[in-house]
Amino acid sequence: MNYATQYPIGNYQHTTTENTTATAPTIRRVRTMDAESQRHKRSTERQTEICTNSNATNGFLKCAFLPKLKTVQSVQACKKIAKMERDFYKSLSQLAEHYDIEPLQTKDYGYPYNIALAMWDAENKLKKINVNWDNLRLVQDSKRTFFTSEERYSTGTTLYYIPIVPLFQMLNDPKRKKTAQLLISVCSYLYHIVDIPYYRQENSYLYWMYEMMNDWVEQDDCTEETDSYIAEIVKAEWIGERIEQKLFNRINLQVFKQRLNNFKTCDTFDLECKKMARNAFALYAQYPHESIFRNAPRPEEAPYNDENDSETVGMEKYISFIADTTGWLYERLADSINNEFNEYGAMEEPTIFKSFDGSSITKTNLDFENRLFSLLDELCTLLYDYKTTRK
Repeated sequence: MNYATQYPIGNYQHTTTENTTATAPTIRRVRTMDAESQRHKRSTERQTEICTNSNATNGFLKCAFLPKLKTVQSVQACKKIAKMERDFYKSLSQLAEHYDIEPLQTKDYGYPYNIALAMWDAENKLKKINVNWDNLRLVQDSKRTFFTSEERYSTGTTLYYIPIVPLFQMLNDPKRKKTAQLLISVCSYLYHIVDIPYYRQENSYLYWMYEMMNDWVEQDDCTEETDSYIAEIVKAEWIGERIEQKLFNRINLQVFKQRLNNFKTCDTFDLECKKMARNAFALYAQYPHESIFRNAPRPEEAPYNDENDSETVGMEKYISFIADTTGWLYERLADSINNEFNEYGAMEEPTIFKSFDGSSITKTNLDFENRLFSLLDELCTLLYDYKTTRK
């Protein structure tokens, strides 16, 4: 059973707030421009003859000048639409080049169907070639029209909590000591390079959650279970400090490759651990300085972010080392976390925003995140399986 994905966090679905003053998910704002460019067809029937009355001068003014004003408005609207279409196809060309897609030729279709069809085609092609593609927006400001795209790694409602009590037990298991040392190198990489929070660090979210658990136990009325609850909290703190001392030693990174090459598998569990460690080392070799928070969304980067957006659960709250993912303490901890997260509107997830406005586009992607979160899922599962199956 995969306990990296076992505990549900509420019922979240990421939503993006539309800022209609600046963006249009499809062509909703563009479509309204069409009203000014329509003209009435000339009627084939002769105009009914009428006699002028005493207000003939006012009638002349109404007939002579209103059609002229309508003509001026129509020309302005046509110019505005023509410029918008030029900007649109210029941005579409840049987007197609960046994502290496062949856009559908829609210029021969009348406005606004040409734009609607082009956006529909681009969205379908992006969905097929980019597993992380999330949405495409058409942005309009006072000067230009252009596309923005958003790529996102979806974490769903997963708590990526890496338990270290099983790792401590493995280190003291003669049969698994070599396996534990290999996993220590993996966790040291996650601790130093990937920058995953550790629950014994005072600036971490889980540190204060454990402190809150301790306060609750001390303030509750004493029962038969009180002593065992206190013992579990003390154990979590003690083991956490011992394992952090090992992870802090960067020698684990220096001998990572050596441990991996010299590791001998004895059973299926060892084989799975070696496979996971090999993936971790490959990730470390390709991305030697990348943090898990490198693409954490920042408010200033989100295009036309709505100040009234609901608060989100920060990545540092659902990604962390933890004492254990079994037992009374974890169950109480998980309940408190779940209740807190239910108060938020969404989860922060690794996200890349790109604007196709003529400026250069960096060839960034979420390959690192795709591989890293898969690695975390495998590591959590292995540690959980070891603890639940050991005799």
